[in-house]
Amino acid sequence: MYPTTAMSTPRPINLEAIDPEQREIVLRVGRAWRDLRRGASTSQLIDYLFGSGENALEVGQMDTLDLLVQQPYWRMGDLADALRVDPSTATRAVQRLEKFGLASRCSGADDKRVVMVSATDDGRERHAEAAHRRQELIRHILGVFDREEFEQLASNMERFVGALDDFVVGISASAKKD
Repeated sequence: MYPTTAMSTPRPINLEAIDPEQREIVLRVGRAWRDLRRGASTSQLIDYLFGSGENALEVGQMDTLDLLVQQPYWRMGDLADALRVDPSTATRAVQRLEKFGLASRCSGADDKRVVMVSATDDGRERHAEAAHRRQELIRHILGVFDREEFEQLASNMERFVGALDDFVVGISASAKKD
């Protein structure tokens, strides 16, 4: 989880209660987030990062592969938790990776009911290629910032994601009450 702030929890902003200059900044953040989502999901960027054609991976499948290469084996339930998805969603992602020969599943050594999953050698190679392309993209993006701004950018992005996570947790908690 990313921290929302170093010292406090997020507090909603009442757009009507702030001055026009601050309101414009809030609107700019909203537009930038919208444009980021749209830009990050364009087919050209997806094809560049994850492949194209019949061997193309979806974002969720690449997220799964990102985790699989981090350790030799994952329990399927732990993988789903790390991905922050339902176990059935993780299972579908792993099935697609298996179809491409990028992941394999087996029974646990101690408990045959436990499903263990790992990246194959082809999966590790595919991941390394995608990681190289992502690093190229990040280097390009960071090129518009001064080196002194890197820490601030990283901290602000982490806080942004943390606040988004907190909001989603609040929605989930509210939905469970209803």
